[in-house]
Amino acid sequence: MTGGRNGFGRWLAAGMVMFAFSAFVSPGAAASDVVTVKRLAMPLAAKIAEKAVMTCQAQGYAVTAVVVDRNGDPQVMMRGTQANRFTIQIATDKARAVILSGVDSSVFRHNREDIRMEMDHVDGVLMLDGGVRIDSVGTLVGALGVSGAPGGEKDEACAKAAVAAFVGQLDLP
Repeated sequence: MTGGRNGFGRWLAAGMVMFAFSAFVSPGAAASDVVTVKRLAMPLAAKIAEKAVMTCQAQGYAVTAVVVDRNGDPQVMMRGTQANRFTIQIATDKARAVILSGVDSSVFRHNREDIRMEMDHVDGVLMLDGGVRIDSVGTLVGALGVSGAPGGEKDEACAKAAVAAFVGQLDLP
């Protein structure tokens, strides 16, 4: 019985020594092991998506707007009353193209026309106009994809107008 206790005591002592050693040897390294990541709050993401849908609706277009986070995961989806179900996936994939490339989907499509066919076979990414960056103080925090207007340039115009409407809130540190 005492052998078990001594074994535990040695293990505990070794752990304490290692902890003390790590605290004094590299205090700066511990701080760089944890990072802070900017995220778009859901209420603002919802406002941006709604603004995109309403902007297109005012022009007679039934669209879906999807906001994805910086990882490409859907955060908010708003489908206009008359928008068809296929616009949900298309808008999501346009937004993910922005996350993949770091630029608006129309810029990605234009700059990388040479790989468009291959990229269109990547699950979850579409190289079509209508996806735009959402930045906060120069940092990509998400993307907005819009689908349903007759032409990607119209989708993109609604998306850009929606993000621009909230630039004041996005530019707060």
